[in-house]
Amino acid sequence: MTDYGLADGFVAACHGAIARLAPAARVLDVTHLIPPADVRRGAAVLAQTVPHLPVGVHVAVVDPGVGTTRRGVALATPGGLLVGPDNGLLPDAAAALGGITAAVELTNPEWLGPAVSRTFHGRDVFAPVAARLALGAPLDGAGPAVEPGSLVRLPEPVVRSTADGFDAEVLTVDHFGNVQLAAPGALLASLPSRVRVAGRPAAHGRTFGDAPVGDLVVYVDSAGLVAVAVNTGRAADLLGVRPGVVVAVTGS
Repeated sequence: MTDYGLADGFVAACHGAIARLAPAARVLDVTHLIPPADVRRGAAVLAQTVPHLPVGVHVAVVDPGVGTTRRGVALATPGGLLVGPDNGLLPDAAAALGGITAAVELTNPEWLGPAVSRTFHGRDVFAPVAARLALGAPLDGAGPAVEPGSLVRLPEPVVRSTADGFDAEVLTVDHFGNVQLAAPGALLASLPSRVRVAGRPAAHGRTFGDAPVGDLVVYVDSAGLVAVAVNTGRAADLLGVRPGVVVAVTGS
């Protein structure tokens, strides 16, 4: 999973770096269309996807700090390994896979590409390390141990109860314009069948079809979080919100 897009050869180069070392490895692409440098979006997509993938080595690169002092790391969990930058991208996915049991910094030059570019660690650091791990190499061969508590973590998103509902930060906006909030689905349980989202009327439903075409519906999404959609429309556009904005959901 990366923010590399599909217009250049970056993804193919990463695939190639893996194939050179582990030609039999099966590679599944999650997405390469994370908005550029949007670590929060990448972390959310990764965490919500890895529990449904085969046990393996998960490589994630949304890395605006590439070439700086930020570390490259590999994390072990009960549900698989994670490889990527130490910038907050990986810990939520590690939690979704059962928690971090070990972590290392990627410093062993023998595990890296023949020449490490300062701006393309996906190809020269993360892909080669992932390939070696997929072949069964031990995690500690990649470099020295890292204390899991020292890993960079993203700030906790805003979620707070109010007298008539809750406020929650927009966590992500998906391809359909559905707005995923950071609030757990249980916060919807006590609200009536009609609510207001950012002051706009909305149905409290279970499916998109629980609101008339063009109307808002608030529901619990496939990740167990509160989300807002428009039946055959784009909630993000109707509400005028983006990730990081705090939205109020209240009983109408």
